[in-house]
Amino acid sequence: MTARIGVVTFPGSLDDRDTQRAIRLAGAEPVVLWHKDKDLKQVDAVVLPGGFSYGDYLRAGAISRFSPVMETVIEQAKAGLPVLGICNGFQILTEAHLLPGGMLGNNHLHFICRDQKLRVENAETTWTADYTAGQEIHIPLKNMDGRYVADEYTLDKLEAENRVAFRYVDFNPNGSLRDIAGITNEAGNVVGLMPHPEHAVEPLIGTGRTDGLPFFTSILKKLVNA
Repeated sequence: MTARIGVVTFPGSLDDRDTQRAIRLAGAEPVVLWHKDKDLKQVDAVVLPGGFSYGDYLRAGAISRFSPVMETVIEQAKAGLPVLGICNGFQILTEAHLLPGGMLGNNHLHFICRDQKLRVENAETTWTADYTAGQEIHIPLKNMDGRYVADEYTLDKLEAENRVAFRYVDFNPNGSLRDIAGITNEAGNVVGLMPHPEHAVEPLIGTGRTDGLPFFTSILKKLVNA
């Protein structure tokens, strides 16, 4: 039976179609989820895609956190549903307190768009199992509010529990503390990151590599073996 992975569309989502395509390329069935609907249509996992939901008013992701669909996402994520937040999706996950810390404007105050080198720090989560710890990958990055921040206690806790999933290498593009590009929750079913793996799944687009595809094959293997 084909795995069904939901992709939420909020007002201002830009990368929902790209994410659906990445899911399809990995061999799963993408399922369109609308922000006003609480029904997740019995999907096996959910992706919150990149974009500028609700125009990033108040704070990036702050309004989307209160969308009807997020009530169900929060409830089911706490019960073990795999959830991936990409860029704006990562911002929403922090606003929903499914992941700790928060996102602020880039320290240079400019929108940035570049191919970014990352190091995989944790290859044991639901979304990273097809990587190896220490592996370096190239993933497109595009954001205005990508600076990950948290208090020292939270940062130390993330480090001690191996919950930093990805770290920027060679260049920190937004001033994120400790070069953090992505993190996971304690259970490993919820992952958020600023770069866009859905833009690195085919050799003819994005970085010209397929370094982002393992996000989507990782979840398939997890669901098959569950």
